[in-house]
Amino acid sequence: MWQAGDAYEAYIGRWSRRVAATFVRQLDVPASRRWLDVGCGTGALTSAVLAAADPAEVVGVDPSEGFLKTARESVTDPRASFSLADARELPFPDDDFDVVVSGLVLNFVPDPAKAASEIARVTRGLAAAYVWDLAEGMELIRRFWDAAAELDPAKVAELDEGRRFTLCRPEPLGRLWTEAGFSGVSVGEVKIPTVFTGFDDYWQPFLGAQGPAPAYLATVPEPRRDQIRELLRSRLPTNPDGSIPLTARAWVVSGTA
Repeated sequence: MWQAGDAYEAYIGRWSRRVAATFVRQLDVPASRRWLDVGCGTGALTSAVLAAADPAEVVGVDPSEGFLKTARESVTDPRASFSLADARELPFPDDDFDVVVSGLVLNFVPDPAKAASEIARVTRGLAAAYVWDLAEGMELIRRFWDAAAELDPAKVAELDEGRRFTLCRPEPLGRLWTEAGFSGVSVGEVKIPTVFTGFDDYWQPFLGAQGPAPAYLATVPEPRRDQIRELLRSRLPTNPDGSIPLTARAWVVSGTA
């Protein structure tokens, strides 16, 4: 599901980059710190750190070779490096980084408590993470699942990200950080506009099979896929110029090791 960097960029990457930029600015970390980006994906958060935080170094780790290939090609700053690693077993010594961050990843880790524990272990300062509000505030995904559920309720009930990923809410996210041993834990939000130029701009990325919703869509028969498409077309808000104005919210947790 997480291998094709270009398809991911069209689907979520373009929006995750905007969230990452706001997230890094809000952290307000002094310059010349050593950062770790856990679950770096195609490099959106690493790029935001390089652009806004003037780090001494950023190390990005991810379990997907496909995503790491995209990250290495798109992030050429010599302060950045990327390697293959699992969030549940980070290949670094204790207290190795001034700042550890993770963007849009923890809900996909099979054992998020283990990942949070590992983040706490390698952090000697600030640790922060964010996940989409898949239950309500990440509209482009929420509207897809709502439409799909009307046409395929039995299957969608098991796959809907808003139901599956209970971590993507303020209370569980804050509790994850507290139980990992961080102090001064706080939970906030980042909200961005996600404006599509037209319906095709919204719909086509769902055909790339990158992420739970596109992966589900790839499994349904073409007539059902067409029904979902047309139901969405009839329901999405549309401006006079054909653009589709939606918003995306991410929950943010931070704490100090």
